[in-house]
Amino acid sequence: MYTCIGLFVFITITAVSGIHVSDETPYNIYEMSSASDKSGIDMSVCDDCISEAVSAINVLLNLILDEGVIENCGDLCDALANKTGSQPAGFVCLVVCNALGIGELIRILEHSDIDPIWYCQIAKLCPINDNGDAKFLDFQMIPSTGRVGTEFIIDCSFQSKNGTGPGMLTITIVTPQNQTASNNFGLDAKKPGTYDLRIGVKTLSRTCNPFDDSCNAFPTGTYNVTAYLCNGECGSHHPHSSIYDFGRSSFTVTP
Repeated sequence: MYTCIGLFVFITITAVSGIHVSDETPYNIYEMSSASDKSGIDMSVCDDCISEAVSAINVLLNLILDEGVIENCGDLCDALANKTGSQPAGFVCLVVCNALGIGELIRILEHSDIDPIWYCQIAKLCPINDNGDAKFLDFQMIPSTGRVGTEFIIDCSFQSKNGTGPGMLTITIVTPQNQTASNNFGLDAKKPGTYDLRIGVKTLSRTCNPFDDSCNAFPTGTYNVTAYLCNGECGSHHPHSSIYDFGRSSFTVTP
C-alpha cells in the first residue's frame, strides 16, 4: 500500500495507495496540510517498513511465480534481498517467513492479498492494538455546493478512547453518473484523544479544444462521499484488521 503518513491533529497522513480512477475522473482527492502529529507515538520504523513492504511483496510474488518451488525461507529472502538490493528487506522477509512458515507464506502470496501493515506487524515492526477504537464526531463537506473548479474539503474529526492501531482511511466518491473513484491514506497508530482531519477534493475545470471551440461537458450534480476509518488495511481479511467507523456526506457541483 504505502507511504504512511498518519492521523494528526491535523492528521499526519501518508498516501497508502494511489487513486483508483480513470483519466475521465473529474476531481482529485488529496491530503491537505496540517499541524504536526501530537500523538506521541513514534511510527518511523513502522512507516519505513510499510513503505519497503509495498515493493517487497510484489517482488516476492514474482520470485515465486518465476522460480517455481522454493524450499526454505533463507533462499526466498536472500533472493528478495538480491533482487531489491536491500538487506533490511531480506531480513524482514526472513522474520515474516519464519513466523508463518515457507508454505503458508507462499500460499498467502499466491492466493490472497497480503497487506503491508499486517506484513510489518508479523515482523514486529508495527504496533498491534486489537482493542482500539475510533468514531467520527462529525463529517461534512465545505462548501456543500460550488461551481465547477471549486475545491471542496472533507472536514471531519474523530475520537478514540482506547487509541488506534496503524490503519487506513479510504475515501470513496460516487459521481452523478454513478461512477466510483477512491483514494487510500495510511494512518499512524494513535493514543486516546480527538483528532481533526481534512481531505481536499478538487473539481477540475472542463477542457476546451481551441481548434473547434468544443468543450468537454463537466458532470454537474450531487457527488456522494463515504469514508472508512480502519484498523489495518480497509477490506483486509487478515488479523488486526477491522472497520472502526464510517462517515457519509455529499456535495453538489453546479455549472
